Amino acid sequence: MTHEGTVIAVNPGSVKVQILSVSACASCAAHSKCGFAESKEKTLDIPVDNSSAFTVDEKVEVRISEERGLLATWIAYILPALLIVAAAVALSLVGLPEPTVILLTFAALALYLLLLYLLRHKINNNFTLSVSPLTR
Repeated sequence: MTHEGTVIAVNPGSVKVQILSVSACASCAAHSKCGFAESKEKTLDIPVDNSSAFTVDEKVEVRISEERGLLATWIAYILPALLIVAAAVALSLVGLPEPTVILLTFAALALYLLLLYLLRHKINNNFTLSVSPLTR
């Protein structure tokens, strides 16, 4: 998985790269009509061994392995969705009233997000980005 970016700062041991994150529907022919397409500029601080090999305004390619990208998708989207469905179904089967089911389902999601926050440093260590000059 790759993104094209631009080096905005070179520091000893790292480079700051700005990438344009575009939603999947941005490439749709009708995206300008529906208003759902979005793009955001993101800044990444990527550790490198040879920061002197990069210059400000240089176009670079930022990579993460496909395996790690899929793991990130599971952590950010699939597991929370499964948690919401499982909690709502389980709490409904117990016979709790709907408002209580909704409240406890959101509480379960909040606990999941708190757990992610507490483990953020450990999780971040599993997602190593690499950067290289863009070759075209």
